[in-house]
Amino acid sequence: MIVPRYYENLHMLHENTMPNRAYYIPAGTQRDDLCENRENSDRFQLLNGSWKFKYFDSIYDLKEEFFREGYQTGSFDEIPVPGCWQNFGYDRHQYTNTRYPFPMDPPYVPQENPCGAYVHTFTYAEDENAPKAYLNFEGVDSCFYVWINGSYVGYSQVSHSTSEFDVSSFLREGENTLAVLVLKWCDGSYLEDQDKFRMSGIFRDVYLLKRPAQGIFDYFLTTDIAPDGKSASVDVAVTYFNEAVPVKISVYNAEGSLEAESSRVSEDGRIRMTLENPVLWNAEEPYLYKVVLEAAGEVMTDRMGIREICTRDGVVYINGVKVKFHGTNRHDSDPVTGFAISLEQMKKDLQLMKEHNINCIRTSHYPNAPQFYQLCDEYGFFVIDEADNESHGTADIYMEDDSWEERASRWNQAIADNPAFTEATVDRTQRCVHRDKNRPCVVIWSMGNECAYGCTFEAALAWTKEFDHTRLTHFESARYTSKDKKYDYSNIDLHSRMYPAIEEIHDYFAKNPDKPFVMCEYCHAMGNGPGDFEDYFQVFQQYDGACGGFVWEWCDHAIYMGKTIEGKKKYAYGGDHMEYPQDGNFCMDGLVYPDRTPHTGLREFKNVHRPARVVSFDQEKKEAVLHNYMDYVNLKDYLYITYTVNCDGSMIGEGCICPDDMPDISAHEEGVIALDYEVPEAGKCYLKLEYHLKNATRFLPEGFKLGFDEIQLQTKDMRNQKAVKILEVTEESGEAGKEAGQPPVFSVAQDDRNLFVSTDKFSYTYDKLTGLFSELSYVNCKVLERPMEYNIWRAPTDNDRNIKNIWRKAKYDKIVTRAYRTDYTVLEEEVQIHTVLSVSAVIIQRILDIDATWTIRANGRIDVKLDVKKDPEFPELPRFGLRLFLPRDMADITYYGLGPVESYQDKRRASYHDEFHAAVKELHEDYIRPQENGSHDDCDYVKAEGSRISLAAVGADTFAFNASVYTQEELTEKAHNYELKASPYTVFCLDYRQNGIGSNSCGPRLLEKYRFVENEFTFAISLLPVVK
Repeated sequence: MIVPRYYENLHMLHENTMPNRAYYIPAGTQRDDLCENRENSDRFQLLNGSWKFKYFDSIYDLKEEFFREGYQTGSFDEIPVPGCWQNFGYDRHQYTNTRYPFPMDPPYVPQENPCGAYVHTFTYAEDENAPKAYLNFEGVDSCFYVWINGSYVGYSQVSHSTSEFDVSSFLREGENTLAVLVLKWCDGSYLEDQDKFRMSGIFRDVYLLKRPAQGIFDYFLTTDIAPDGKSASVDVAVTYFNEAVPVKISVYNAEGSLEAESSRVSEDGRIRMTLENPVLWNAEEPYLYKVVLEAAGEVMTDRMGIREICTRDGVVYINGVKVKFHGTNRHDSDPVTGFAISLEQMKKDLQLMKEHNINCIRTSHYPNAPQFYQLCDEYGFFVIDEADNESHGTADIYMEDDSWEERASRWNQAIADNPAFTEATVDRTQRCVHRDKNRPCVVIWSMGNECAYGCTFEAALAWTKEFDHTRLTHFESARYTSKDKKYDYSNIDLHSRMYPAIEEIHDYFAKNPDKPFVMCEYCHAMGNGPGDFEDYFQVFQQYDGACGGFVWEWCDHAIYMGKTIEGKKKYAYGGDHMEYPQDGNFCMDGLVYPDRTPHTGLREFKNVHRPARVVSFDQEKKEAVLHNYMDYVNLKDYLYITYTVNCDGSMIGEGCICPDDMPDISAHEEGVIALDYEVPEAGKCYLKLEYHLKNATRFLPEGFKLGFDEIQLQTKDMRNQKAVKILEVTEESGEAGKEAGQPPVFSVAQDDRNLFVSTDKFSYTYDKLTGLFSELSYVNCKVLERPMEYNIWRAPTDNDRNIKNIWRKAKYDKIVTRAYRTDYTVLEEEVQIHTVLSVSAVIIQRILDIDATWTIRANGRIDVKLDVKKDPEFPELPRFGLRLFLPRDMADITYYGLGPVESYQDKRRASYHDEFHAAVKELHEDYIRPQENGSHDDCDYVKAEGSRISLAAVGADTFAFNASVYTQEELTEKAHNYELKASPYTVFCLDYRQNGIGSNSCGPRLLEKYRFVENEFTFAISLLPVVK
């Protein structure tokens, strides 16, 4: 082997690296643009670009010392740096959630350890004012060896952290050659078992910094706000390279005026200044001061936010204010670039977050690139900064007693409570804390994720609290320990949980806890979901000590595989690269698709976390009480309101509470707004208030919609009058005819199977064996392409991943219908058909007993009343309703109900009531793993219209519908959206109700109030065909 075996040595984490320090970019003169344009510094030389590269399946296959000066790289390919080699055809992609992709035998990794050899030539020009040179790697997975001009420089690991080497003695004027060997696995990989695709290579920027021989090496900015808030002290702790040099520090406000400056450095390297009337930083008002440090002909320009974080009486306070985190977990992930994320990609994520009312980010489960935090400072996000540490796979060992209790109690043995890993654990924490310690956005240090707990984290937490008392500490995995030992939790500030049931939160606060409660992960956002944002929001608001939560997670992780012939994007997830082990589509769990198109779940999140809400309403006085859910900003300064009154799908009134008319409503307070509208005598009327941004921000334009409230208004007749009219359709609108004064003439015939009912306008065939219509023809137009079906199955959503197994055991996906008795009655204006039937499945007993009454009216309208009894032995139903297969031509959908976003019982806050129009293809939500989607709840009517005929469904009680080009069987069977084959029909589902959505893919069971657990219910709906 051509390199020492450091990659399996727990006591050789780094060789020849510089001490940890804060991130900054020095320059020869003051520059204010180095956050987003650091290459503008004369002391910064970016080495990114196209590098020579050769991949080896095993470290043992690398036999030549490619790093030697003059080595011929003719056999090498070229690869972009930064980048991940799997994205360029080397090795293969692998996705695992918790399981190690190699034997769990720490610190040892596979002998056949893949590796990549990189070679890059660059030109270096010496600077007499900055003769020293430091080589920085911001991210390399998993470990790497470095040579310059054939000489060994050093070794490092910890993928998501900066490694810096002093290369002054290795460089020469002119052309230089940098060689890097990157290994896929190292002992550090045991601490990098995050839920992610496993990618390798130099995935973040590589650059040189030119520095003076002596000067500032590191600095730590801290602030202390006076109790009266009228002043704040700024403390700068400076560390030098080798010896002290004169230092000058200046602080400027956001307008560019000098607020304070000092050159007085204490013997221990501290400079203290006082700012009068400081403006504080928070996520809603991210006010930043500029700090300029000058020493030895070098200038560091940084930004500083003044804020104070603490807990008191079990509540989190930031600047003395009780805060609520409505946050998300964010991985570095892109379907094309993998872990390599550009500044523009970061900004796109942050803009989407701002657009959807996200105020906090947990960097899961490693530090992001350093510039990401500078953007969070500027744009306004609270951040939980998490060390690059997860050893989840240590819980996946073979155990004779495989219970969760036993597994949890042994989880910490291999690593978390193993002193051999203390150095590595503390190192990862220190690298995170030191690099990001000057970022005001960072309010909480997290030790890592899902590792269990023990002596390693006790040491890391003790160091963190001693080093930085200005922030809080977090470690959710502290709850997983062995049974026979006591542990020290004194350095953990927050009680953190993942995916707790709501009852668990109530139970926690019933014990009068002394630590705030945070959900570092909740509402698992896989596929069609989550469905419980509103329920968690309400419990957050109930307790001051509940400081909020972080949705899992921001984006779907996938690999872009090109497009189909039809131009549809193809995304791959776990298993698509034939890897083992793999965890399927569990990586498809984000609020946005891989290309950052928002999921409907993100739109749900946005409106749940709108900045203001109507908390009470007086229709007679035309007044609403608004609650300000912002933590710092007065609503008068933040937003204005427009409102509309909608009756039966038509706007009948509108108004505006313009910026000058907005009442003064401080954060967390309430105020009254007066509205001006009229209410009609009859109809389904809703008052909709929309909240608009008053002033443009960096990301959001003036007038941007921040959310809405919808309030139903009381009328004398609350029925939707359009629905009433559909049911009272006249001759002119298609009533099946009769001569004036003549009774309709029904023709009724039957055979052993069918009952045939017709007039001169329609012909209907009723299957007496199933209790359903098999054919409907109206004015010589075919309405049904296939027989109707009773429908209890839905294509399982990702959040049905547990209950679907129970549903399949109950054979809900394989039902058959059996009618026992059918009789009919012919009356003057109608034919009544009565059938007693059941729904069951092969092997098992009856699931449902149904008493069905179908009434065929003279105008062709069909009324159905289904009295249903479910055997209580069976689990909750996925849904109940009718499925119709209409001609494909009937593809224009009009409905009144909740829209335009898909809606379910527990996932409907992004929707409002109106009449909506859409092509059936537009109603499909194209989840990458196909599943139930596109339903609309609380509907009064829906109409499917074709070129010659339409079919309307109307209910006296509201119902749900789903119109799709795909059958639920197709959505169930196919693994990827690009594999879907459209049905030759318009698939038209009319549902009494569906089971809720929830977040049980990795969360608690669906709340009981959203489960379809009714054992007796009645579904009534009317079907009316109309010709054009």
